[in-house]
Amino acid sequence: MDLLLGDRIAIVTGGASNIGRQVALTLAQEGANVAILDLDEAGAQRVAQEVKASGGQATGYATNIADPAMVKESVDRVVHDLGKIDILANVAGWMFDELFLDETLEKQEKVVGVNLWGPMNMIRAVLPHMVTSEYGRVISVASDAGRMGEYKEAVYSACKAGVIALSKALAREVGRYNITLNCVCPGLTIPEAPETISAGSFWHENLDFWTDERQQKATRAYPLRRLGKPDDVANMVAWLASDRCSYVTGQTVSVSGGYTMM
Repeated sequence: MDLLLGDRIAIVTGGASNIGRQVALTLAQEGANVAILDLDEAGAQRVAQEVKASGGQATGYATNIADPAMVKESVDRVVHDLGKIDILANVAGWMFDELFLDETLEKQEKVVGVNLWGPMNMIRAVLPHMVTSEYGRVISVASDAGRMGEYKEAVYSACKAGVIALSKALAREVGRYNITLNCVCPGLTIPEAPETISAGSFWHENLDFWTDERQQKATRAYPLRRLGKPDDVANMVAWLASDRCSYVTGQTVSVSGGYTMM
């Protein structure tokens, strides 16, 4: 099915690795011109080259989404370079597993900066352009941790709950401008290859933890008896970004192999 993305300009945050990388590749395969924003500039450029090698269009930009000034500068550059913004995929995230009382304030502030302030900064920067053009699709990768809470992920859960609520509230505010906002909640999604993992990312820092034995144990908690792949999430993001899904807004969709059903 043609997702009608042939003339769309899409921003993907966290596009240098794992889910973000696959979202960028999938949107480009569907015809969108993709701006890849990531703290890892070399990784963003690498994925942009992957897109171009497969016949798509993409550009990499170095961006710290926790820095509102840098976000505005990057969004302004995208508009200057590509002319408009139709789609924002908020994929960048960072987390770690630790009991709340054992966490340092520094770690908590980083989790909040990336997972809550980051999407807010991005949405604040792109919405004026979408309102002006009376068109927009915003898809934020959240987590069912934000819907039900998750052990050793208290601050992360709070941030993802915030993103879900933010998306619902803004869907009510800007629906009149033909702008939709939705969230996708992945299950445990394993990178397909080490070379696709960006330096400094959660997976880069924890790859040794997810041994084959641990993955097999985790798989038993999923009714479909497999862990997620990046394209499982990317396909849903692309669907929500398309005009095939123009009457869906303020929704939260789990792509988790049945791990959570709510």
